[in-house]
Amino acid sequence: MMKAVEVRGTQASPEVTLNPAVPKPSPKKAEILVKVHAAAVTRDELTWEELWRRPLRIPGHDISGEIAALGPDYQGDLRVGDEVYSMIHAFRGLGQAEYVIVESSEVARKPRLLNHAQASAMPIPLLTAWEAIFERAQVQKGWKVLVTGANGAVGVILVQMASRLAGAEVVAVSSPQHHETLKQLGASQVVDYNTPNWEDTIKDVDVVIDTVGDPILTKTWKTVKSHGHIITVGPPPAAWEYGKGRPDELDEFPNVKWLFFIVVPKSEILEKAAQLIDNGTIKPIAIELFSPDKASQAHKSASIRNRKGKVVIEFVPEKN
Repeated sequence: MMKAVEVRGTQASPEVTLNPAVPKPSPKKAEILVKVHAAAVTRDELTWEELWRRPLRIPGHDISGEIAALGPDYQGDLRVGDEVYSMIHAFRGLGQAEYVIVESSEVARKPRLLNHAQASAMPIPLLTAWEAIFERAQVQKGWKVLVTGANGAVGVILVQMASRLAGAEVVAVSSPQHHETLKQLGASQVVDYNTPNWEDTIKDVDVVIDTVGDPILTKTWKTVKSHGHIITVGPPPAAWEYGKGRPDELDEFPNVKWLFFIVVPKSEILEKAAQLIDNGTIKPIAIELFSPDKASQAHKSASIRNRKGKVVIEFVPEKN
């Protein structure tokens, strides 16, 4: 048996608790069993439909730990005892537990320079930023990229990747207490989203990457070039979701390309990102630690908007 964070109640009123007696999983076929040292909390994951469709409602998609066992059909290069980090696919989750099953496409050796708590905060932000910048928008050197929610977990990685890897000019939108840090991470310009009509002061943006949704997302349409690109990974307006409709803003900006996507795990990107962290190109995300018995408080803290960094539940405390 193992300890695991469990969500009870209803989707409208979820209750987070610690279950001390959940069956420990065993890897089948090519699965990988990870002993979880730390699991990050994603702000809105208690609202995800996938969580409420599972018979065992254990949240958690970002983890770091060590390989405890390999399924009989596993053919990869990972070995028992290897230290790894992982993004578990949205429809599976179950990461906020002492042990979890992952697939080979979801896991890579963790950055050597980070401890498990730091590493657990990185997979979703790294993968989201990489997909948005290099696969979706295909940002080119010299482009102007506007990042909303730039102080958040995904935002700070977007700022670093866009400026340091893609060579873009980055405009970071956040509250003012984060501006100096964002400049150090590579932002060329910082904007306070509390400033009235801030969107009227920014022009000729090639790509907007939004992490927060409306009302800020709506304002970004004024900043983008006529044939620019707006990508959101934040809570999308209904018209954006899964091609259900079209944004009203297209009436005024008909040539702007728009996209909402949900990130998927890619082990090869996690491998590349680990190297970028270890060589100092990408700096880690700030974290706030909670023990498993404080899981309810951890999820409440993670739900706070405009927070810095990520909340992490630590199952195996780091040795000093």
